[in-house]
Amino acid sequence: HRATLTSQAKTKQGNRRSEHLLREAELWAATAAVRAGFPYPYEQLDRIWKTVLLHQFHDILPGSSIAWVHREARETYARLAGELEDVIGAAQRALAGEGERTLVFNSAPHTRGSVPAGGAASRAAQGDTVTPVPREGGGYLLDNGLLRVEIDGRGLVVSAYDIAADREAIAPGQAANLLQLHPDFPNQWDAWDVDAFYRNVGSDLTEVAGLAAEGGAVRVERVFGGSRVTQLLSVPADAKRLDIDTEVDWHETERFLKLAFPLDIRADRYAAETQFGHVYRPTHQNTSWEWAKFEACNHRFVHLDEPGWGVAVVNDSTYGHDVTRAVRTGAGDAGTTTTVRASLLRAPRYPDPDTDQGVHRFRHALVPGATVGDAVREGYRANLPERRIQGAAEVAPLVTVDNDAVVVSAVKLADDRGGDLVVRLYEANGGRARATVSADGFAADRAVLTDLLERPLADAERPAAADDGVVLALRPFQMVTLRLPRT
Repeated sequence: HRATLTSQAKTKQGNRRSEHLLREAELWAATAAVRAGFPYPYEQLDRIWKTVLLHQFHDILPGSSIAWVHREARETYARLAGELEDVIGAAQRALAGEGERTLVFNSAPHTRGSVPAGGAASRAAQGDTVTPVPREGGGYLLDNGLLRVEIDGRGLVVSAYDIAADREAIAPGQAANLLQLHPDFPNQWDAWDVDAFYRNVGSDLTEVAGLAAEGGAVRVERVFGGSRVTQLLSVPADAKRLDIDTEVDWHETERFLKLAFPLDIRADRYAAETQFGHVYRPTHQNTSWEWAKFEACNHRFVHLDEPGWGVAVVNDSTYGHDVTRAVRTGAGDAGTTTTVRASLLRAPRYPDPDTDQGVHRFRHALVPGATVGDAVREGYRANLPERRIQGAAEVAPLVTVDNDAVVVSAVKLADDRGGDLVVRLYEANGGRARATVSADGFAADRAVLTDLLERPLADAERPAAADDGVVLALRPFQMVTLRLPRT
């Protein structure tokens, strides 16, 4: 089990953030180039993409490099993020114009409230999060009419109740948002490997150094070893979701930190997101192959379900996780608890004795009642947050898709500078989907399918044109790249 899953959280966060910023920069630069005459930064985006890809070298992402490499990688990611923020800001200002209206820009591939995917709109101020209410026996209650969350006096989530479905997400007698600390001594290759026996010994971090309501969130503080954890737990006013923002000032050695969510679900398998879709992995260990998957990886979410009801655990930066299940033995209860644990931090001593020492920030969300489609949506929400700027005019999307199962992953101008628009999309839910793709200002009747290098596929039929766009019929997880010329 290579350390791609866990070590060097900062370099993985930097890489993931850079990729999302690049997608945002391409989207808004292309939209501004078409709508507002914004100079599309071909050379700059090409250079940044190549640098980001170079830093996906397998010793940088896993955290198995020497300290010098880690330091330079973090500095490079910070510099690239600054450049991309400048591109995004300039493009959005060109689109918004001069004005005093607060505009919300939505970079995600799904509509958020009244703001369309890939567009910007003014939106009335919302309550954002519900106000914590003191709970009998200690702790706090967060209730928005869709989801009721109970946080006990230890800062642990003892209930996440889906009100409409009349269904509890947390396993009886268990608590979520539980930090667990394990000794971490691989047999070989300190920063490279994770060995299964680490799970034989561990401790639950339940002692609380501070618990208080802070605005629309519950603030939880913990101290252990030489480290400190501060968490903000909140529930949005209009969504069935518990948001967990975690800051860890990490000063441990040869320790492994996990964040556990014991769920009242019986499932033989779970979905772990990949770049363009998801894969299913077993929750049990009936064979040696399944046993070997004691630590696995995902991108933005894992999703578990029983027929008709499921739960997603969403993240913005943590790839590693483990999923286990156990039959409960309490009186009158023979149900199954399936536990999802996100892998947060490790502390190997070789080849860099200071690996991951310092401050880290993580965002997770627990989404009871989620379908796979909900998990996809929430994953993009966590990784592509809204942006607000002052401007004069709302911005209509350059590209629209009429089926949420078909996700737009890239909108950009063609690299050959011919002025064509390139749109990459994929079916995200694992089923067949039909969608109409529209691109304002581009000729749908002359759209062609291309390869990943934006070259037309010689043996591919031209997509069917409709009055308002291109009609696509996609297989499960099929990825399509469209090239559309200007009208």
